[in-house]
Amino acid sequence: MLFADRYDAGRRLALELQRHRVEHPLVLGLPRGGVVVGYEIAAALGCDLDVLVVRKLGVPGAEEFAMGAVAPGATLLNQRLVAELGIPQSAVEAVVAREAAELQRRERAYRGNRPPLNVRGRTVIVVDDGLATGATAQAAVEALRRQLPRQIIFAAPVCSRDGADALWRIVDEVVCLECPQDFKAVGLWYDDFSPTGDSEVLQCLRAAEARRIPA
Repeated sequence: MLFADRYDAGRRLALELQRHRVEHPLVLGLPRGGVVVGYEIAAALGCDLDVLVVRKLGVPGAEEFAMGAVAPGATLLNQRLVAELGIPQSAVEAVVAREAAELQRRERAYRGNRPPLNVRGRTVIVVDDGLATGATAQAAVEALRRQLPRQIIFAAPVCSRDGADALWRIVDEVVCLECPQDFKAVGLWYDDFSPTGDSEVLQCLRAAEARRIPA
């Protein structure tokens, strides 16, 4: 299955999540692309959308390769990988500090002074535009668990089998439309996988907020 773009992927993914509509879940998109996918899911389910900023911790010199991730109040580090690659502790700390600073910048950019929506006791659907290693998603889940949601569901249009298996151990449900044996890369499953900018993330968040009806 090829998705036209993230909006198309979100609409298709929403069909698999309709059974959760009665729970009035909270959809949390992982920036940047996961917010776009999550926007379509929240619209289809008639529920709230918010952003959960997570940053990958890239291996120094090979930043596309994750050695962990950082989320608000949670840092996940693959210590075995760090040891195997012989990455100095000082280099690890530098990457964590840099990505934590970028996380805070994006939090301010996307949310401003608005506090995060309350997840306590709610069904939370964490959404990304694809799942490769799962490091960022695992950090997001670790951060969310501390806020005591009722259940956590991870949803993505396409997932690697290893990434999905890892998440099944820590969430209540994983929803993927495609989980190919020969995964390779998320972008290969989209006709249009153009980078999502901050302006598009803000547009989705503002449109979802305008749609929200006060209780």
